[in-house]
Amino acid sequence: MRIPVFLSSLLALAGIVNAQYFSAGWAPGQPLPSQNPSTGYAARPPPATPKKGSNYPPKPSFLDTLVTSGPVGALSSLVGLNLSGASNINWDDRIPLITDDNYGELIVNETLTPEEEQERLWFLIITVTAGQPEGVSKFVDNVFDATYNYTLAKGDLPHVRFGRIDYLNVTSITTKWAVWSAPYLVVLKDRGQTLRFYKAGQIRLTDEVLYQFLKEDAWKSRDPWKSAWAPGGEREFVLDYLALVLSKVYGVLIVVPKWVMYVLSGGVASVVINFLHKPSPAHASVAKPAKAAPTPVPENVPPPTPSKGQGSNQRGSSKRKGRR
Repeated sequence: MRIPVFLSSLLALAGIVNAQYFSAGWAPGQPLPSQNPSTGYAARPPPATPKKGSNYPPKPSFLDTLVTSGPVGALSSLVGLNLSGASNINWDDRIPLITDDNYGELIVNETLTPEEEQERLWFLIITVTAGQPEGVSKFVDNVFDATYNYTLAKGDLPHVRFGRIDYLNVTSITTKWAVWSAPYLVVLKDRGQTLRFYKAGQIRLTDEVLYQFLKEDAWKSRDPWKSAWAPGGEREFVLDYLALVLSKVYGVLIVVPKWVMYVLSGGVASVVINFLHKPSPAHASVAKPAKAAPTPVPENVPPPTPSKGQGSNQRGSSKRKGRR
């Protein structure tokens, strides 16, 4: 009979431990209970699942890494071709996106009075966030957007317009400006004839600092880009012709399916890597040791003459042979 006694003691102990689960009941004059008594245990929330369109980009695959780095990435970025396959970035629609198609309409041929044309200033960002969702370019993009909002809140820079250039989706603009990397901040004046470039890291990047940079005309402390290749230079036509050629190449490559570009770019990368690691002819041939020259044999050498000691010994031996 020990088992029933043991079970009854366990039930009593359970009742003592979980006494908070029992209610004293309802007494007259008390409101009816509307909620279940608290159990003292907090329900654990289900694990959070990442939402669709989250800000965290997926981990790049091996093919993405292959075609977006090294020589293939450099060649594709030269013509403005985005091989990364990254999703589109949701940029602020209030900041116009400057492309090869609308650059002339928005900036070069903008309808302005002579006074407005003299004061007009375009503050542009050249970004690569579409191909690198995280990194320096993303940080500069956020600061640029914050500066735009800060400037709107102040409302004292009506002559300044903001614009964004996606480096991976333009070819003509960046080629004419000889811009081969990003991100960059650009101060544009005189309908694109006066340009000042600022590499990310050359100036402090906060919304207030950039606002003061524009308001106090601190951008004038740097001389504009003036060279033979700059707008108005004697060799400007070279970059214009190169921009035209690269734009044609981009127009052809953009219609090629992405998987075909993966295959072609992988083949190009393999050829380039093999070419760069090919040994030179001087090191390819192993130096063979030179054969030792044969020693010359002297001709008509007289036989060696015996010495005095050897002659006397030979005569003595012959005499002893005769006596015998």
